[in-house]
Amino acid sequence: MYALEWGFIVMIINMAYTLLNKFIALYGEVEKQRTSLDDYARQLEEKNKFQENLNKAFKRFVPHEFISFLNKKSITEVSLGDQVQKEMTVLFSDIRSFSTLSESMTPEENFNFINSYLSRMSPIIREHNGFIDKYIGDAVMALFPSSPEDAVKAAVDMRKELQVYNRDRIEQNYEPIDMGIGIHTGSLMLGTVGESERMEGTVISGVVNLAARLESATKETGASVIISEETKKDIEPSIDLKVFNVRYLGKTKVKGKEQAISLYEIFDGDTTELKEEKLKHKVQFEKAIELFNSKKYNEAKDIFQKIWNQSIPDKTISKYLKVISAK
Repeated sequence: MYALEWGFIVMIINMAYTLLNKFIALYGEVEKQRTSLDDYARQLEEKNKFQENLNKAFKRFVPHEFISFLNKKSITEVSLGDQVQKEMTVLFSDIRSFSTLSESMTPEENFNFINSYLSRMSPIIREHNGFIDKYIGDAVMALFPSSPEDAVKAAVDMRKELQVYNRDRIEQNYEPIDMGIGIHTGSLMLGTVGESERMEGTVISGVVNLAARLESATKETGASVIISEETKKDIEPSIDLKVFNVRYLGKTKVKGKEQAISLYEIFDGDTTELKEEKLKHKVQFEKAIELFNSKKYNEAKDIFQKIWNQSIPDKTISKYLKVISAK
């Protein structure tokens, strides 16, 4: 009986030892699988993070809105020749006399200056529901798919931000800068051009060309922001409510157009003093413009001279007086 009792105890111990070994082996296998799952989860997380960073990087070069308008979920789905027709407003902006300015700077200073300027202007475009199609050196081409009013508000705020930027430049002993903005609304084709190994998104339309021409017209007229008649018609309700202040600048011939086009200035982005000066003489100014268009130069000159204020110079009046004097 004594031997049987010890034999039974030994058997129980052996069974317990065997079960313990199996449990340890099973636990080790579970831990191994859990480690593998953790590694997989970590690898998946890293892959997702890499993909997210890659998408963010692509968005810096190709606007998400561009891909969205082509009805694609990601840039990997975009193919050469994809296109869509849309009604949009195009905004063109350009720094005045940039070539002269850049000649006085080193290449590094040029890049620092352009990036400093664009870092202030680009967010304003996004804040007003626009997206940047491309940078052309110091120039910016932006698209506003929702409303022409978005583009005009962006232009006004860009001009206001320029005043802040120039104050900072003056404090750092840099010359202040100026810029012109042209805005036009119409139908355009948005799509991809190039070839299989190199393509890019672009916009093809006379709308783009006219917006660029309007920006160029700011140099000739002395105005800061010029909109087309089409854009003016679209924002007319806001003009009536005095959200925007507009004045007629006359007509001009542009390349690609048989008829002269009407130019309109948005001057809400001017300094408070200049804005008040323009509002004060708006009726007389537009009367002088009509006389100028009718080639009644002397009568136009008389009005321009009467409303000219040396202490608050209106560049447009100055431009017209010079043109009349040269005739």
